[in-house]
Amino acid sequence: AGAVKGPLEANVAKVKGVGASGGFGAKSKKVDAKVLAAEGKSHAAVLRKEGVVRIDNVLSAGTADLVREYAMSLRKEALEEVEAGSIGQIYRFADVLLKTNRCDLLMPIGADAVHQALDEAVRKSAIAPTIKALLGDAAPLYELSCLISDPGSQRQTVHPDTPYGAQGGLAADEPVLYTCFIALQDITLDMGPTLWIPGSNTQESHERFGDKGGAKDELLRSTPSVLGTLPKGCCAIFDSRTLHCGTANRSEGGISRALFYLSFKNPKIGNPGNPGSIRPEMINRLTLKSLREALTELDKKGSSELLVEVAGSLH
Repeated sequence: AGAVKGPLEANVAKVKGVGASGGFGAKSKKVDAKVLAAEGKSHAAVLRKEGVVRIDNVLSAGTADLVREYAMSLRKEALEEVEAGSIGQIYRFADVLLKTNRCDLLMPIGADAVHQALDEAVRKSAIAPTIKALLGDAAPLYELSCLISDPGSQRQTVHPDTPYGAQGGLAADEPVLYTCFIALQDITLDMGPTLWIPGSNTQESHERFGDKGGAKDELLRSTPSVLGTLPKGCCAIFDSRTLHCGTANRSEGGISRALFYLSFKNPKIGNPGNPGSIRPEMINRLTLKSLREALTELDKKGSSELLVEVAGSLH
């Protein structure tokens, strides 16, 4: 990609009558639904235009630490299960496992650390209002995973997660997925932050990117990019059509980069053309609305019938 113009900066939503943004960096711990809805509309406007937006303070530092510790332990356990042949790989990892020093670890509903992270991210931050403004409440949860890149992982080639207009017809210009990458530790320049090309979620960019002549090279050479050097607990949401890549993890301290992530699919679209990183038993089981309601029930009653049912179906 062209010259990196710097880090992906947080979108500061200007909400009338409010000083600080919501989330876990705000002075008040109370979640104001109206404020979050207004912030969501602001973030959605940036996403439509740029194809990527940063939202700060989605997870508290303590929750980010908890999820990271859980993911590292789960990865070790899952690798042992797969290598022993006691469980199929598709129940624990998505395909990126085949890439050296990178793994895409499928996260289970039912784990306390996962529920805590989802509660903060989906119920108490601007993520859900942002997704709702773009896709509506019926958007299915399409991915729930943790992307881990260890020192030594190489830079990926620039790619979109889904091609532009693959659905054809009336859905040709519709967004397909929105993915939320949440940093489980501070991501420094040497840890392999994600690189995005803002504004590349368009038909024109994809036509140039797909060109076998010089148009692709010119696009990558001339278009400025941004890096996801996200502080712990902060998130980047991006349109699956936005051109991006993971960069190389050359961390001298030997630090793995872990991103807890979830994606929501446009309910108007059937098959996005890209298999989701999610436990197979969880496919089409939760929507943005049902997940928020289940997390609210869990918070108020200490249990959620839907989450118990989904967790009980997992291998």
